[in-house]
Amino acid sequence: MIRVLVEDLAFVSADAVLRPANELLEPVTPAMSRLDNLAGAEFTRLRRVQTPLDPGAAVVTGAGSLSSPFVLHIVIRSQDTAVTAEGVQRALTSAWQRAADWGLARLAAPLVGAGAGALDREEAARILAESFRRRTTASGFPSELTIVVDHADERALVEQAIGMSS
Repeated sequence: MIRVLVEDLAFVSADAVLRPANELLEPVTPAMSRLDNLAGAEFTRLRRVQTPLDPGAAVVTGAGSLSSPFVLHIVIRSQDTAVTAEGVQRALTSAWQRAADWGLARLAAPLVGAGAGALDREEAARILAESFRRRTTASGFPSELTIVVDHADERALVEQAIGMSS
């Protein structure tokens, strides 16, 4: 099941929040910087890595002070690799696998790749929805995706892009 919600990602109730990041799990957009600030100092400690991760990787950590208990970090860019549709797709595929590994049924996500400057909102929405619909569902995890947007007009745009009726 996919739904689109106008809300602040930090306050959405889900098993995990998807968080686009770079190879050091640093935020890639101002919205993710704000999410990090709301998550608090403990979250900053939890997301530290010893070595840079490859684009396409996905990592689960605790969520600090966020409403959801976990954050699923997805690496969509690095110092040497720009955000691309293929890279976002690869990272989302990894995210669905991590969610299954951890038994995370309900996920909340922003428009992955859109704020990082490479994808328009429609393309980001389509990639997110299509990859979720194609995920391996043998385990039943994840079973729900909430795409979180900032405004009602963005909600309508996303719903149209992914083939939902408003």
